[in-house]
Formats: sequence, C-alpha cells, structure tokens
Amino acid sequence: MNIRSLTRGDGVVIGAAVLLFIASFFDLTGSPDCSGPYAKVCEAQAQNYSINAWDSLPTLMSLYLAGVIGAALIVLSRALPQPRKVVGLDLGQFGVALTVFVAWTALWTLIGSHGAGAGLIIGLIAALVLAGGAVAGPLVPALQPALIGAPKPQAAPYGAGPNPGYGYPGAQQHQQASQGYGYPGGPTHGQQGGGDATSGGQAGAAPAGAAPAAAATPAAGAPADFAPFWFAVPVARPLYGEDGSPAPIAELAPGTWYLAVEQRGQALIAQTQDGRRGILQDTTGIQRG
Repeated sequence: MNIRSLTRGDGVVIGAAVLLFIASFFDLTGSPDCSGPYAKVCEAQAQNYSINAWDSLPTLMSLYLAGVIGAALIVLSRALPQPRKVVGLDLGQFGVALTVFVAWTALWTLIGSHGAGAGLIIGLIAALVLAGGAVAGPLVPALQPALIGAPKPQAAPYGAGPNPGYGYPGAQQHQQASQGYGYPGGPTHGQQGGGDATSGGQAGAAPAGAAPAAAATPAAGAPADFAPFWFAVPVARPLYGEDGSPAPIAELAPGTWYLAVEQRGQALIAQTQDGRRGILQDTTGIQRG
C-alpha cells in the first residue's frame, strides 16, 4: 500500500468522511417550541427528540457509516498497487456509488424530518462534499495532484562520490563487469572482465572513445538520438508489460530512480530494480536524473 498515490481529491473525501462521522453524534432533530401553557409536558416530550444517529440504527447504517465505508473503499483502491473488485465492480467505483447513495439518502432524510437538527444538517453538507469529491476527484485537474508531495531524490554533493545504492544516476551496482544495458559507464557488449597475458588484461575491450554498442543501435521505432537516462516519477504509476497486457507488472514509486532504456512515442520502456522491463505510459512530470 502506497499512501503517496493519494490525490487532493482523496483528501477531500477523507475530510468529508471525518465530518460525517462527527455529525453522527449530534441531534438528528431540533427541540420543539415549549413556550405555551403546556411547557412542562412539552419539555418532558422533548426528551424524545434528543437522539442522534447512534440511537437510530437504519439512519446510522444507511447514511453515516455508509459514507465512511464508501470513503474508505475509495482511498483503499487508490493506495493498493493492484485494482480489486467487489461484485464485479472496481473497489473505487463501488465506493463512489456508495457515496452518491449517501448524499441522496441525506437529502431526503432532511426533507422528510420535522425540525432538522445539527446532525442532519451537518450530515447533509458532509455527504454532498463527500460525493462531490469522489466523483470530481479523477476529473478535475485541481484535485489530481498528489496529496503528499513526493520526496526529492537525494543528489550527491558537488565533488563527492555517488550514492553506492541501486537506483541513483552514476551509482556503482556490484562491479563494473556486471553493469546492465544503459547504465552510465557500463561495459559494452565486446568488453570482458579479464584478458590474456599478452594483452595486459585489455583483450576484447572497445576502442577508447567508442560508444556502447547497445546505445549505438537504437531499437526499432525508437528515436535515433535517444540515450538511456535515469528518472523519478512524481506519484506512483503502473508499469505495463511490453506485450501489451492490460494488467500492470509493477508499480513505480516516488523517490526512487528508474532507468529509461527506450522510448516508444510518448511512452518509455523502464527498468525496475529487480531487472524487470515494462512500458510507462504516463510520463508527465517525471524528473530526469
């Protein structure tokens, strides 16, 4: 589960769900006017009006807790790396439908009540905000940025050596002889780790100044001037298989460097830490290393 994949729209949903839960503790109906000759009788009867949602199970389940459950399903669907389904519906879609139902229920409950209390009024406001945030979150650009900003990858200080861990531009992974395709400073296809005695250990090495063979021959359909580079994503994004399968094979997380080894139109062929390669379809806002 990656909370950095949550957006501002999800933040609106979370805030509205909290407000809806708080409203369940307020009175559902207002107190009657007891300024008549039967004030004492009226005040005694007014005790029956001082109930909240927890005293009315149908209202509690169909309005207040249903809204909280819908918000939880929406947030959970955003944070999970793989989409989940409930009765054939995506988990997020099921949550959105539930929040719309809650707003509909809150509206007619308020209309049908005799003297609405703070619990119903605040509940209706929270339910409308909840449904609006759930529906508009994926559609309104202002609600799509990440709720929690992605941490910037740490850059090595000027003149200092590179970070030895995997996933940082210029980092040393194991030994030079084991560096993979596209890694800055990696061996060419013709280089060997050792040599015979007559060549002083340089047998099979590429001539000085020669470009790596893999980079010199771009893949079919890739730009001729494309060179592998390191990048980081601003929010969690799925990585799809090169075979065109609709199911993601991995998820790229913010704050980690990945290697782009090929470009296909607007998409990139990216390589993960464990060596898997896939297509990153959404390349907007990526940070180059």
